[in-house]
Amino acid sequence: MLLAAAVMGTSACDGKAEAQKKAPAKPTVPSVVAATKTFQDAVTNFDTSDGCPKADGECWDKMKAVAEPAKVLRKAMNADKKSGPAFWREAYVLLDKMEKGMAVGEDTFSNRPDVLGPAHDLSDWLDENPVK
Repeated sequence: MLLAAAVMGTSACDGKAEAQKKAPAKPTVPSVVAATKTFQDAVTNFDTSDGCPKADGECWDKMKAVAEPAKVLRKAMNADKKSGPAFWREAYVLLDKMEKGMAVGEDTFSNRPDVLGPAHDLSDWLDENPVK
């Protein structure tokens, strides 16, 4: 009887358990329109705040608050088959500049313009080149 249960147990695991496993869900990428709005809202939020304090190290959180939506925007741009990479060329250049500034890994007074300048330029570019 134990042998029959063991055989049934292995046959129950054979195939059915595999069929019940689901592939992990792929993270969804927001539309370019949604990612653009989120990014531009982050730039506007920075502009309406008190800006960066003068001391080094005190602006990192604000820089990250602008850089994180920029990463999402890049993913949305990459997924945008309608417009294509040629359309986004200038936006990619600005995002690359931001990422290079963020790669320092901290707020040093000298990398603020490398992050925040291109962020503002990208926000302006997105206004001038809307995606529908």
